[in-house]
Amino acid sequence: MNLFGMLEMSGAALGAERMRAEIVTANMANAQVTRTEEGGPYRRKMVVFAERRVPHFSLALAGAAGTAAEGVRVTQIVTSNAAPLQRYEPGHPDADARGFVAYPNIDPMEEMTDLLGASRAYELNASAIQTAKAMIQQSLDLLR
Repeated sequence: MNLFGMLEMSGAALGAERMRAEIVTANMANAQVTRTEEGGPYRRKMVVFAERRVPHFSLALAGAAGTAAEGVRVTQIVTSNAAPLQRYEPGHPDADARGFVAYPNIDPMEEMTDLLGASRAYELNASAIQTAKAMIQQSLDLLR
């Protein structure tokens, strides 16, 4: 793979990991929401990644044809169908007839682990872009 292909792949991964981090932070922010517009408690959301074909920028510049680099993209955001957590809080405005309130089934440890994974993947791809940038700069300096 050439440097431009590496830039394209890492750039696509940066966008996907940013979306993953945004979804995780939304889950954390809504971990105590018991009432939504759809009815019921907030439901955990998750991103689904898939490969994507990214055109080779360098091949397009050269006017050549070739295989495309592989990248990643977010194909969809899915909502968890896990049952909500039931807590006995009879004085709560969203309590049912038995006094139970449905809370989102969100595990803070799982969300933090997912956020850490997204953060690390983002950092690795940003580092790969910096490395490719430095290599391109070195190549340009040699041509001068």
